[in-house]
Amino acid sequence: MSLLPVSAYPVVAACLLGTIGWLLWFAVRNYITSSPLDKIPGPKPTSLLKDNMEQLLHRHGWDFVDELGNKYGKVVRLTGQLGSRVLYVWDPLAVHHIFVKDGDSYDLPEWGIDGNYFTLEKSMVSVHTPAHRRQRKMINAVFSIKHMRSVTPLFYGVSHKLRVGLAADVGDTPTTVDILNWFGRTALELIGQGGLGYSLDPLDRPGRTEYGDVLKQFLPLLFLNGHWIQSVLKYVKYIGTPSFRAAAIDWLPIPELRELKKVVMEMDKEAMKIYEMKKHNLEGGEETMIKQVGEGKDIMSHMLRANKVASDEERLEEAEIIGQMSLLVLAGVDTTSNGMTQLMLLLSEYPEIQDKMRAEIRQAQVQHGEDIPYDILVALPYMDAVCRESMRLYPPAAFVYREAQNDTIVPLSEPITGTDGTTVKEIPVPSGTTLVAGISAINCSKEIWGEDALEFKPERWLSPLPSTVNDAHIPGVYSNLMTFTGGRRSCIGFKFAQLEMKVLLTTALSSFKVSLADESKDVVWNLASVRYPTIGKDSTLPACPITVERIRD
Repeated sequence: MSLLPVSAYPVVAACLLGTIGWLLWFAVRNYITSSPLDKIPGPKPTSLLKDNMEQLLHRHGWDFVDELGNKYGKVVRLTGQLGSRVLYVWDPLAVHHIFVKDGDSYDLPEWGIDGNYFTLEKSMVSVHTPAHRRQRKMINAVFSIKHMRSVTPLFYGVSHKLRVGLAADVGDTPTTVDILNWFGRTALELIGQGGLGYSLDPLDRPGRTEYGDVLKQFLPLLFLNGHWIQSVLKYVKYIGTPSFRAAAIDWLPIPELRELKKVVMEMDKEAMKIYEMKKHNLEGGEETMIKQVGEGKDIMSHMLRANKVASDEERLEEAEIIGQMSLLVLAGVDTTSNGMTQLMLLLSEYPEIQDKMRAEIRQAQVQHGEDIPYDILVALPYMDAVCRESMRLYPPAAFVYREAQNDTIVPLSEPITGTDGTTVKEIPVPSGTTLVAGISAINCSKEIWGEDALEFKPERWLSPLPSTVNDAHIPGVYSNLMTFTGGRRSCIGFKFAQLEMKVLLTTALSSFKVSLADESKDVVWNLASVRYPTIGKDSTLPACPITVERIRD
């Protein structure tokens, strides 16, 4: 049922007509006016109504992405919605300029901030620079090495629950299991205990939580509909006040958007419930804090403590803290679960690498105990090399978006030939232009990483990297890679994510062997905001079967 009274329908209709008129003007302007980007080579849209972004972001769009690099090079002009120009770029000098050297001239696209605000309210990815800078300053300290050490025992506790649950599923004989399902549940509990100080999935027994159930509804909605839902929200923002727009969503003939709104409201309600519990425990003092899930070592407990003593200028509002809670979960669950799934699939395909990792883990366990301490764990050379190589070849997100905040110029590492035959050494980028940085393209560039760039070779990290890697000055925060992006909007939780992976690998590989199942050959990785596997191209259900066998010493 619509939340709008019947009397409001004429107002909504008038607003919609006004918005449609604005969109028509925007489209006509794009098609009849020239742009400095017009001389950059790129594919033509398939029709007036279909833009290149639909091809780029299609879940089977990997061939189109490869075509862009092979046919047009490291900087490509694409046609966006309503004829807008979009710049797809993976030239290393250009990317360094966009993310670091002239980083203040680029930010998340306005449509991205609008879409994020709809789902995450006042989180770091939903606000503009001043608020983002204040939030990030507070949260940076929470992800310190000191705090990573403190959450390591929590992570091991969750990994032990995974071992119990997976062992019960496998039984006494090699068994095919959907490893994505197990890592999805585990990632949810890791972020629950380590991030929120709250259990979201018991793992070792049947059980449910309301927040966990809501999140499991939200993520598939975002997987399959995220891009075009953000596109709708990009234009809905011009209709009336925020409260009016929220009600107007129920009036739009888009059931997926209404369902997403319903799930978001449930997420907000559950997040508020957890926040109130955490705040109450904080007021009860440290004795109360250590009795809760996470023992007061979780990210949110650290954040609440820091916020309590912060100055008025730096203190976060209640809505900002709740926004970070939702962001922690949504940014951490699928990146971890899908990344771990990809890695276990690789280890199933390369048993010799799996055996070498297991030997390294067991040697460390003999010296330091079953739960390898943080400083020893993160320094295990072969495990670190395998994790880096997996993150290089298969970053969770294939692209990252930026929008020019003013007219600017992007330099190129090598000149290109424009559509008019002229030599182009730098590109004037008009204010408001969306830029798409190709994370996968940079990470897998043969010019940067060598002729074996597309091969899974952990050993490359055990010796000095090619000089071309260092000379490229990739602006990523992690290992000359763009996997966790770079600059002021880089992934703030990348150390948290690395620790999750290494703890899970330690427990999983010391307890189980993995190998390819018959169905593994049919696994297809779909391009999305976070890449995900399905069994075959036609399926939309995320899944990844592998064979798991218990190790009995």
